[in-house]
Amino acid sequence: MTENPSRQAALKADTRLTAYFANEDERRAVTRDMFDQAAPGYDRAEGLTALGSGAWYRRKVLRETGLRTGMLVLDVAAGTGLVSVAAHQLVGPSGRVVALDPSPGMLAELRKKVAVETIEAYAESIPLPDEHVDFVSMGYALRHVGDLDRAFSEYLRVLHPGGRVCIMEISRPASRLMRALLRFHIGAVVPALARLTRSQAEVKRLWEYYGDTIEAAIEPERILDAMRRAGFADVKCSVTFGIFREYTGCRA
Repeated sequence: MTENPSRQAALKADTRLTAYFANEDERRAVTRDMFDQAAPGYDRAEGLTALGSGAWYRRKVLRETGLRTGMLVLDVAAGTGLVSVAAHQLVGPSGRVVALDPSPGMLAELRKKVAVETIEAYAESIPLPDEHVDFVSMGYALRHVGDLDRAFSEYLRVLHPGGRVCIMEISRPASRLMRALLRFHIGAVVPALARLTRSQAEVKRLWEYYGDTIEAAIEPERILDAMRRAGFADVKCSVTFGIFREYTGCRA
């Protein structure tokens, strides 16, 4: 049986990550443990990493992508809820946010800051009915997905016709200098500043992994191709500050 193109690309990229895991089962176990352990110090480290793309950026992207008052949002790989909080603010009291993540530790931190429904699950297998939500969001987690085709097919399945998807991601800069600076910032500066947190070793471990996943990231065109294969229409990719990418599409 021929393997799907996005999975082949992911496996190729994973050759940089063999120090962490050797297969998909190990990927899930190792990353879940890293996120669980780093959860208490995650928000502080993320704030140091954001490079100016904090809460205002998340709200701006969601709003410009079409998130409106009263919508039902599924936030995939919600983590500690940074995107979920922004979505909750935008949909208002008449809307609803469902936050999905495989890490119970991250979801526990999320529930401390926003009252939304949480689901412990993966992007490739979403336990929601067909045509259930108006909007799917994902913030800085696409690099941790093992099978893009399955994940994007799930996003399309749970969306109502006309519903939209918005995936925010950190991309690998084009220039070697910028890549080196970004890796230094994520791998050295952030962990050093995060030493003030009570979970510094766990945060350092996770951010080192983050740096490696950025280096191993799948090229943007492959991501756009996977979205089109899943059936998304009006697929686009925007770039902010030369690092942050916003992948968008809609269900026809």
